Amino acid sequence: MHNRSGIIRLITASICCLTVILYSGYDIFFYKTKALPQKNNIAFLGNFEYSPTQTTSSQATQSNPSTSSTQNSSEANTSQAVSAGSDSTVAGKVVERFISPYTANTSYNGIYLKNSTNLNIDLKKLYESPLGYTIKKDGSVQVLIMHTHTTESFLHETRDYYTTSDAARTLDEEYNMVKLGKIIADKLNAAGIKTLHDTTTHDYPQYNGSYTRSAATVNSYLKKYPDIKIVIDLHRDAIAGDGTQKVKPVVEINGKKAAQVMLVMGSQSGSVTNYPNWEQNLKLAVKLQHQLEGMYPTLARSISLVSKIYNQNLTTGSMLIEVGTEVNSIQEVMYSAELLGNALVGVLA
Repeated sequence: MHNRSGIIRLITASICCLTVILYSGYDIFFYKTKALPQKNNIAFLGNFEYSPTQTTSSQATQSNPSTSSTQNSSEANTSQAVSAGSDSTVAGKVVERFISPYTANTSYNGIYLKNSTNLNIDLKKLYESPLGYTIKKDGSVQVLIMHTHTTESFLHETRDYYTTSDAARTLDEEYNMVKLGKIIADKLNAAGIKTLHDTTTHDYPQYNGSYTRSAATVNSYLKKYPDIKIVIDLHRDAIAGDGTQKVKPVVEINGKKAAQVMLVMGSQSGSVTNYPNWEQNLKLAVKLQHQLEGMYPTLARSISLVSKIYNQNLTTGSMLIEVGTEVNSIQEVMYSAELLGNALVGVLA
């Protein structure tokens, strides 16, 4: 009887073991099959139009003590040969940098402006002047969030390297600008500020002409919802480091890493002659910058004022806001979107 029980247990164990092996083999096959398609990863190789900002490494300073030790560790660890998958290899380092707003060439009362134009900007006057409109909470649409470069994307997780398969653009809305737009729209709607979020892809399958297509989208909303006061074009930046390095701007807010944000504002200056309402838009940006600095110091980099339009001539409440770079993790930029949403509520509510 004892021998018979032992035999039964042996047979049962053998069957279980075989089942595990078969299941594991199926699971590995299923995972590989599932992971192979890359149709949502877009690698644009040419035909680029002007990007709002392509920051150089010389603009990225390292004066924030909360990030310096992490950065040194990241640079050391990246030298290891890491394989991210069967079809990708490490292409370069991801370097954390804190970009201080305090080096701006123009500042006033927690407002920092990098003025790249020939204009004389009076930040005090802009900050103290009221907006030319009132945000209503009567159910009418007040804010539009959209994306000229919708497919701009982020790393799926925080790491100190990027690989040959990490696309800078994707159609996957869980990892591109649409994800961040939804977070901000939800914040504003929860505060009673009726906000629409447009998810139209303006930069794919063709990148050139993105701003022409996004202008058409904005104008269609303005025609349908004439009460819209604010139009936010949400982007991300790209910062090159030394050699194959790519830089992600980070700051620690309430014990958690966030991607730094930057407001990029156009102006009627230089060769730009058809943007008469630029100061009204800059006034809004100045108030948002002040709010961000007050709530979350150094989350916002300096406002970048340039001789461009970026469709901001379509309203008197238009802003282009960049969140992180393509090597910030989705977790870092999602946190920044939450903070940015809070600051927008503080300005508009």
